[in-house]
Amino acid sequence: MSNPASIPEKMTVVAITQPGGPLVLKPEKREVVQPKAGEILIRVRAAGVNRPDVLQRQGAYPPPPGASDLPGLEVSGEVAAVGEGTGRWRPGDAVAALVAGGGYAEYVTVHGSNVLPVPPGFTFTEAAALPETYFTVWHNVFQRGGLKKGESFLVHGGSSGIGTTAIQLASAFGATVIATAGSADKCDACLKIGADRVVNYREADFVPVVKEATGGKGVDVILDMVGGDYVNRNYDAAAEDGRIVQIATLNGAKATANFSTLMRKRLIHTGSTLRPRPVAFKAEIAAALEQNVWPLLAQRRVAPIMDMIFPLREAWRAHERMEEGENIGKIVLDVA
Repeated sequence: MSNPASIPEKMTVVAITQPGGPLVLKPEKREVVQPKAGEILIRVRAAGVNRPDVLQRQGAYPPPPGASDLPGLEVSGEVAAVGEGTGRWRPGDAVAALVAGGGYAEYVTVHGSNVLPVPPGFTFTEAAALPETYFTVWHNVFQRGGLKKGESFLVHGGSSGIGTTAIQLASAFGATVIATAGSADKCDACLKIGADRVVNYREADFVPVVKEATGGKGVDVILDMVGGDYVNRNYDAAAEDGRIVQIATLNGAKATANFSTLMRKRLIHTGSTLRPRPVAFKAEIAAALEQNVWPLLAQRRVAPIMDMIFPLREAWRAHERMEEGENIGKIVLDVA
């Protein structure tokens, strides 16, 4: 193992001291864990904040077996040390990584196959905003949803980190994009990054707007993080042979579904969660992203939409910001 002497024994982390509100997030000291075979140790410079972090803090989303109890699913920084058999990575490399937990810390270990290079010209705070949303969108929209050039795509929560990523990628790959958002400012933000049409869900029902925008056909792929009463409305808004991909259930995990609509239109309603999937599965997504999406990032044809940046020790403020629901794009912690 390559292990530079400059790595400290202790590091600052932000831990969940008990289930509860944002103020249960407290800085503390922990030992720096050394990388095992196949892993790298990252000196974290920035960490992304995501909805699963909030759910974990509330006690509603426990980490998978073997994962760190610390929140944080994506980081950027420099390789500090490498375990045996890590292949391409060397100490000093600038990287971004998808982690199963532990991102709210000065150091984190991750399997080398779940790591990608920081795109040219990107800051560490921008790079930390990439892994969770880009892995999620690529798998769910393009792999599970099968979105193709020339098709139509609807994303709910278009101004969120997932939403802004989905809009940009779907547009870049030649789809017609419709988004929903909850304010005029959020709708404007969606239009500026590539949405062809945006529905303010507080003022209008998205179903008739979608049908009008598609000439009555409906949309080919829907990315939904709402659930609840959106399930049947998604079925109504979908085209024949449409694909609906569920990635969260902010309006409720249970719904009454009209399966006659699903059968008549030959719909596919699928869904997934990313965090508990095995390292090898995430490695396949990483490889696909590096081939298909990282060149677009290098050209700035797509880029993370940044909302606010908070110091690591003030992670509670980042969680407050997310729970307020006013963010447009990604919330990130500055760890440097």
